[in-house]
Amino acid sequence: MHNNKNTPTPPEAVDVLVIGNGPVGATLAALLGRYGVQTLAVDKVHDILLMPRAIALDNEALRILQLAGLTEDAFDKIVIPEVRMHCPMVGQFGRANTSGSLDGHPKLVTFYQPDLERSMRAQYQRFDNVLNLGGFTLETLSQDSDGVSATLRGEDGNQHQVRARYLVGADGASSRVRSLIGQDFEGQSYSEDWLIVDAADREQQAIDHVEFICDHRRPTPHMPAPGGRERWEFMLHAGESREEMESDAHIAKLLEKWISPDQLKVERKAVYRFHARCCDSFQRGRVFLIGDAAHITPPFVGQGLVAGLRDASNLAWKLAWVLNGRANPKILDSYDEERRPHAQEMIALAKLMGRMVMPSNAPMAFIGHGLMRVLRLVPSLRRYFEELEIKPKNNFKRGLFVPRARGRRLRRGGLFPQGLVRSANGAIGLSDDALGDNLTLVGLGIDPRAQLDQHTQQQWERAGGGYLQVGLHGQKSKASTPFVEDMGRALLANAPPGSLAVVRPDRIVMHEGPQKHATTMVRESLALLGH
Repeated sequence: MHNNKNTPTPPEAVDVLVIGNGPVGATLAALLGRYGVQTLAVDKVHDILLMPRAIALDNEALRILQLAGLTEDAFDKIVIPEVRMHCPMVGQFGRANTSGSLDGHPKLVTFYQPDLERSMRAQYQRFDNVLNLGGFTLETLSQDSDGVSATLRGEDGNQHQVRARYLVGADGASSRVRSLIGQDFEGQSYSEDWLIVDAADREQQAIDHVEFICDHRRPTPHMPAPGGRERWEFMLHAGESREEMESDAHIAKLLEKWISPDQLKVERKAVYRFHARCCDSFQRGRVFLIGDAAHITPPFVGQGLVAGLRDASNLAWKLAWVLNGRANPKILDSYDEERRPHAQEMIALAKLMGRMVMPSNAPMAFIGHGLMRVLRLVPSLRRYFEELEIKPKNNFKRGLFVPRARGRRLRRGGLFPQGLVRSANGAIGLSDDALGDNLTLVGLGIDPRAQLDQHTQQQWERAGGGYLQVGLHGQKSKASTPFVEDMGRALLANAPPGSLAVVRPDRIVMHEGPQKHATTMVRESLALLGH
């Protein structure tokens, strides 16, 4: 399969058909490309949409983009050192410390979404097994025990039949896929509309952090973006119309405290209504929903796109392992089991933050914001909010991992840590790159392959299993097993010496334990895959 954008006709059969080629659909296509899956991604439009949408990514999202193949300099970012919450009546009542890094990436950045989408499209176009086509809409789909039959309509009005082993709906909040499989959204729409304004030519003038002006009269989130951009979001009052709010004169008046009208250059403006919604299942048979097609998160914690990227990372390798015959199709049920609870937790946090940002009146603002300011005087509570401990961790309660053992430092069903490592050839990079695209048995201070007999090794490798030995900074290895030095003990500090971990391709810990249990760990992990 080739990336020929002039191809007028979709192929008759593919492994995975992705409906929607936005940032989440494109990331899924890039991951499937890396895993060798024959993939067709279609969208009703050809070009990247230039409109105000996602603007924030956290360290987890950047790690998933790394997994999909994007280098650190693939698109411009602004590192955000802190998030401030200010009330005109009580002053600054909240703060989040977003300086520093986690798992090899900044805790919070802002970005320009078209830049990210261009980079991700360029990434998946490197793979001959991925084809993307614009100008096609999904009309119908049906599924049976062997696959999904989809009817696509081209811009010329002609219909095309595509047979796929699996279909993924990444087609946004108004998802046609979601409608066709009967997964209606549950949740709420906020009654308030918001005007989003992106201003250009703000080099050396834009703020360097994110601030929420929590004024009950007009709540206003405000942040910088790459390319000399700056964004404001203004809540509309009752009776204010879209036409009035989007007028040049009204925008100039709203921004006059920051920008002189004669220097104002509006790049984009749009009125939106925020939503908090989630499907009751992200899967129906061989059809899956990811991103906004599955859940919509209000923007108050910057987790909308991040949640969609988590979906893509979780689902891609499972589809690949099933399609390559390495795993039983039953593992696909774990996608909804793992992802939906965490998505719901993020939606709940965003709704909580929304109540802080949008107090309904002055007394509520004074009481709520004043209480938050008082709570900051308690060190443990201050740390809980400022160090982002309030943010739900991406730890699964149930799913495709061996149930958690108490008292262990590495959490099964949680993310494996990432840090700087040095490979045998002297190159320094991030440890996820050393893990590669495999299901990996990691030896923390020991050679993991040496812990297994030859028969177990063969079983592991047939299931797509690889190996990685992690040693101390300065150590060397004479074994043939891939070896890296842990430059800052980001990996070795998380488990006792002589430990092993089974790490999934999406960097979730499937199993872990002492080296004496190596064979049992591998067999239990293979059993999860259906071996």
